[in-house]
Amino acid sequence: MNRGKRALTALHLILVWALMAAVVPALGLALVLSAWDGGAGATVVVLALGVPLALGLLTVASLPARTVVPLCGSAPQRLGWAALVLLLGTLGVLAGLASYGAGVGLGSAGTGIALAGVPYAVTAALFVPSRWVRLGALAVLATAVAYGAFVGPAQAQQRHHEAEVARYREKPELLYLGAAPPGMQVSRAEVGPASFSVEYRPVREGYEVGYVGLTVRPPLTPALPCPEPAHSRVACTVDAHGEMRRVRDAPGGSREVTLARRLGNAEAQVTSQTLDEPGLRHLPGTVHPLSDTELQMLTREKKINHRI
Repeated sequence: MNRGKRALTALHLILVWALMAAVVPALGLALVLSAWDGGAGATVVVLALGVPLALGLLTVASLPARTVVPLCGSAPQRLGWAALVLLLGTLGVLAGLASYGAGVGLGSAGTGIALAGVPYAVTAALFVPSRWVRLGALAVLATAVAYGAFVGPAQAQQRHHEAEVARYREKPELLYLGAAPPGMQVSRAEVGPASFSVEYRPVREGYEVGYVGLTVRPPLTPALPCPEPAHSRVACTVDAHGEMRRVRDAPGGSREVTLARRLGNAEAQVTSQTLDEPGLRHLPGTVHPLSDTELQMLTREKKINHRI
């Protein structure tokens, strides 16, 4: 391909890109507004006007390539070429919109408008009888597919994950976690308006029975009190260190043990009917501020949620 043909090819592809970058966003906006205001009838009218307009503009963009692209040699051929470019390019735009709807970032509004014309220019480049032009078009297509199918979704997932972590960190003074008792693991955690709760269950849940609950909340009183008046089936004491121990007889002959202690500006409480008291006493001693690594792990494993 000599210099003159290279210039005509470049002008041809630039025209396709520029015209469709202007037409497609305008047509898309007109379709949305017509569907919103006038329903299906108005949408059909917009399509009936917009599609011939796009075909006409693409036909005009094919004129510089009459001596370069065989499909643009005559008027009927140029119309057929315009229809192919419009169809295949629109499929590319729809694929981009699907990726955008799935959270893939496409940049600013101006970048999105500029990208709207790229699928049409890439399609037009595939009809140019030049190996390097076609290879360039295929490289752009492969890059777009890789970004839309792999890189973009991964980045979107990472942004979503970071947003979740930031939301959970809105009340850091309540985010405390204790080491799971032997044979147990964190099953679920929940961030509430004024509390943070964690459930521990057996690693082999379904084969073994067990439950330990940890709740962290702002202190309700200056010191941890025992409930008054005391219930006949509830024994409650507060030791010299201010830690509260409450034992309640549960149905079936079991006992529910609750231990509570202060952690700076928060109050941590652990409860269980299945874990023995020595094992339960070990848990409050391991309670510590939730680290970024632990929070990210809970988020990735979908073991934490936000309760309004």
